[in-house]
Amino acid sequence: MKRATITRALVLTLAGVFMSSLIWAQGDKSSRPSPPKTATGVAGEATITINYSSPSVKGRKIWGDLVPYGKAWRAGANEATIFETSKAIKVEGKELPAGKYSLFAIPTETEWTIILNSETGQWGIKRTGEANRDPAKDVVTVKVRPRSAASMQEHLTYEVSKPGFVLSWENVEVPVSVE
Repeated sequence: MKRATITRALVLTLAGVFMSSLIWAQGDKSSRPSPPKTATGVAGEATITINYSSPSVKGRKIWGDLVPYGKAWRAGANEATIFETSKAIKVEGKELPAGKYSLFAIPTETEWTIILNSETGQWGIKRTGEANRDPAKDVVTVKVRPRSAASMQEHLTYEVSKPGFVLSWENVEVPVSVE
């Protein structure tokens, strides 16, 4: 009887340790296949910070396949990408108040729609696979033209500089002007 009780206690303890390690691992976002990244810089007169998860190409066709054309995309992986500006700015000529926004994009081969949405903190996609975006909360929507990248970019990256920000991934760069 004592042996069974000790065995049961040992099994339960090991199960608890195993479950705790799984929960702890979920909290470590840096170990995800698409790790978190941050791009910060000054664009216009504001400090802009973009927090996103950076997926890899891994031999896949990205544009028009993994990221379908004509559908809203979370502009990264995992949670929706967060765009934060310290001051009011103009994105492609449209006013955007200081604050935090979710950044979405609707890519096509020749033109992208960049969307800044007031809802933040949501997972990037719904169970149906669609972007987790409420269009009623779109604050700014602008059209930009993608361009061919000078070299293949394995990991999704954002760069913030004086003229604005650029999304780069696979063989595409998408510049967005900020003033």
